Amino acid sequence: MRIVIIDDSGARATVLEEGLREAGYDDIHLVPPRGAFVARLERMAPDVVLMDLGNPSRDTLEEMLVVSRALAKPIAMFVDQSDDSMIASAIDAGVSAYVVDGLRKERVKPILDLAIRRFNAFARMQAELDEARTQLADRKTIDRAKTILMGSRGLSEPDAYALLRSTAMNQGKKIVDVAAALITASDLLGGKS
Repeated sequence: MRIVIIDDSGARATVLEEGLREAGYDDIHLVPPRGAFVARLERMAPDVVLMDLGNPSRDTLEEMLVVSRALAKPIAMFVDQSDDSMIASAIDAGVSAYVVDGLRKERVKPILDLAIRRFNAFARMQAELDEARTQLADRKTIDRAKTILMGSRGLSEPDAYALLRSTAMNQGKKIVDVAAALITASDLLGGKS
């Protein structure tokens, strides 16, 4: 597992690195948050990112939250002090573990494990939500196409669906693709839908 530590404080980064090495990890890279470090991070393709921010200013925190959105990887963020708005911002940005005043090497592995588990759980929920949205959009497209067929050909709803299904099978396409093509053709021909 490739782990990247974002930190500009050598002493604090050493604590994280020691905790990771003691837990059996050895593909560890330290990246200071300077210059084009986001592009460098993306090239490194880390599996997990640990951000050690100490006492971040609002600007630094915002910059790190942009990083977390861009990477879409499990991220654990360590800070010395925090408030409700900082915590809310971190959660909204997809930070998997937000640790306040808890930088000790023996805590690194459990926090890393937590960040990975929370990230994976959130990713599964996001995938399920995306799938549900796609299914809903497909259902609306098919319903609209059925309405067009019912109106233009005087078909019942089951017959309109059967026509969409048989056309899709004959053309080797998905029903939603045939429905979308029908809607486009109807719109081009000035039909009502």
